[in-house]
Order: sequence, then structure tokens, then C-alpha cells
Amino acid sequence: MTRLTTVARGLITVFAALLAATASTATAQAKTEPKAPKDFVALRSVDPTIIQEMRYVTRHNFVGDRIDGYLQPTCILTRPAAQALHKAQRKLLRQGYTLKVYDCYRPQRAVDHFVRWAEDLDDEAMKGEFYPNVDKIRLFTDGYIAEKSGHSRGSTLDITLVRLPAKPTRPYHPEEPLVPCFAPQGERFPDNSIDMGTGFDCFDTLSHTLDPRIQGQQRANRLLLKNTLEGLGFVNLPEEWWHYTYKPEPYPDTYFDFPVSRKSLAGAH
Repeated sequence: MTRLTTVARGLITVFAALLAATASTATAQAKTEPKAPKDFVALRSVDPTIIQEMRYVTRHNFVGDRIDGYLQPTCILTRPAAQALHKAQRKLLRQGYTLKVYDCYRPQRAVDHFVRWAEDLDDEAMKGEFYPNVDKIRLFTDGYIAEKSGHSRGSTLDITLVRLPAKPTRPYHPEEPLVPCFAPQGERFPDNSIDMGTGFDCFDTLSHTLDPRIQGQQRANRLLLKNTLEGLGFVNLPEEWWHYTYKPEPYPDTYFDFPVSRKSLAGAH
């Protein structure tokens, strides 16, 4: 009986030690989560009037799930990029528009999530909206998915224009029917953006900023965004009308992996 008690006590001691080690490891991991450099800021602290619709915190994106590393729906940028965006916003407000961002800084772990998704050829849950005319096997070859993204350097963002007064975009319902991202504006998901010819993250050549098939008001809308941002130091990615990078980049060769969270910023608690 005494021996059994001793054995039991020994097992309890070992179990307690294992629990303590696990808790200690979890605490250490939490403490060592990477932080942003001091010159990264929350866009809202520089310009609270810019609309933020952070798609990768939601399931309404080409993956169909919340993306790794997005803990809060907040736009984080290097300070120079945020300040230039503020200047663009002041110009556009006078013309009856507001900027809206879909994505800003993107951690490397999110890019890795995209890569894993692209390699899983059986997962085509969101094909009907975001890449109806592209075979998933070609996403790497055609440049829609890559192992590194300029977003991870902190000065790249995905952006559009909304006419004032801004109406809210209705919530996305995961079970709703998918409509191609290049369908007429009245048919595709009712984003409150002005008509750019396609929706955001549309994997199609129609998303090329100056695609000749995009004419009339749609082309004028793209050029309004392009001319405004390029006049303040941003450079457009020609394949995506929504994609802009502020130049010169403070971190042209560094790909960060701190989470998208206010706690990642300097001075956050």
C-alpha cells in the first residue's frame, strides 16, 4: 500500500512537472512573438477617416478562411507609407471620395498560408468568385501566388475608392452563391467601392490596371486612384489595379512576420 502511494505520488509529481514545462514553454512562446520596428504604425493613428475592410481577417477571400497571422482587422504600415496615404486621402475627400484599404502589412506566415492553399489543388471552394477562369495549378506560374510578398515589407497595400457618403459593405455569408469577380458590378459581391471593373483579388487579366478592355467610367475610376497615389510616391503593380507600394521603401529587403495586431506595435501593451 505504501509502495503504491509512493508510485502514485511519483506519477503526480512527473505530471505536474510536465504541466509546468508546457505552461512555461507557452509563456516563453507568447513572450517571444516578434514585434514591429518602431517606425511601423497603425494607419488609424495617422488617418482615422480611411475605411478599413481587412479581408484576410474574414472568410471572404480567395482561400475562404481567416488567414494565419491576422489577429485583428487593423491596417499596419511603415510611417512614411501611412503619411503619404493621409495626403492622398485629403486630396480625395475634396473630390467626394474616400480611400478604403483591403490589406496592408502582411506577415510572412500569411504568405505561407497562401502557398499551402495554392499547393492543395483539391481546395477550390472560392474558385467561383476569385479565379473562375484560371486553373489552380497555374496560380504560381501566372504570378498570382508567390512565396514572398512586398506586403511583408510594410509599405505595400491593397486599396480602392468609395464615393461619399460611404455606405457600408454588407456582411459576407460563407454559404452564399459565388459570382465571378469580373461580373457586372450589380451582379458581383456588393462591395461599396466605386466600379473598378473587377472586384478585389480577382485572379484575371481584367484586373491589369490598364487592360484595354476596361473603358469608360471603370477606366476613369482606376486612373483616379492611380494618378492620385502615384503623385504622392506610390507605385502601382500593373497586374493588379488595387496594389500599390510606397517608394522608397524603408525596408526593401526585409520580410517581417509579426502578427497583424495592435500589440505588435511599439508602445503597445
